[in-house]
Amino acid sequence: MDLQNIFRNNQQWIREKVHTDPAYFKELSARHQPEILYIGCADSRVSAEEMMGVRPGEVFVHRNIANMVPNTDLSSMSVIHFAVEHLRVKHIIVCGHYYCNGVKSAMQSADLGILNPWLRNIRDVYRIHKTELNSIADEEERYKRLVELNVQEQCINVMKTPEVQKAFNTKTLFLHGWVFDIQSGKLIDLKIDFDKIMENIREIYRIE
Repeated sequence: MDLQNIFRNNQQWIREKVHTDPAYFKELSARHQPEILYIGCADSRVSAEEMMGVRPGEVFVHRNIANMVPNTDLSSMSVIHFAVEHLRVKHIIVCGHYYCNGVKSAMQSADLGILNPWLRNIRDVYRIHKTELNSIADEEERYKRLVELNVQEQCINVMKTPEVQKAFNTKTLFLHGWVFDIQSGKLIDLKIDFDKIMENIREIYRIE
C-alpha cells in the first residue's frame, strides 16, 4: 500500500465534504454527543461506522481483539466509564463477527505467547458453555456459536460494571449483543434477555 495515497485520499475526502457542506468540519469539531457506545473487534474487515451507516460523531467506538470486555482491562473499563458517566450514551452495543481470528485462535491449543492471557478469556467462555458447544458436531457451526456466546459473555461483563448497573436500573441505558456476518454483510441481533441475566447475576455482582 502506498501510504502517500492515504494523504491524497484524505485531501479528496475533505474537498467532497466541504463541497457538500461548507460548515461540516466546524460543526464536527463543535460537539461530541454520541448516543451509542460500540464495542467491537479490531479486525480490519469490520468497520463499525460503515456497516451501520452512521456519520462521524454518532458512535463512540472501542475495538480490540475479539471484542472483549475483561473486567481487569483498564482500557475497556475506562471507555465504558467515560461513555456512560460523561457522554451519557443511551445504548451500548457489543458486536462480534463470524470468522473472527481471535475466537478461532482461542479454540486451538497453540501457545500464542503474549496473546495467551487475552485469549484465555475466550477459552473461559468455551468452558462455561462446554456442554452446548461440544454437542455441535460441525466445527464451523461450533465456531460461529462460540462467537455468539462470546458476545453474550462480554455483555455480561459490561453489566457487571457499577456505571452500567445504575443506568440499567433507571432504564436510561440499553445493552445489545450483535454479530456481523462477514459473508453476507448482515448485522444480527442476538436478542439476549438482559433483564433475565441481570436477575441471575444481581445477587453476586450488584453494586449499590
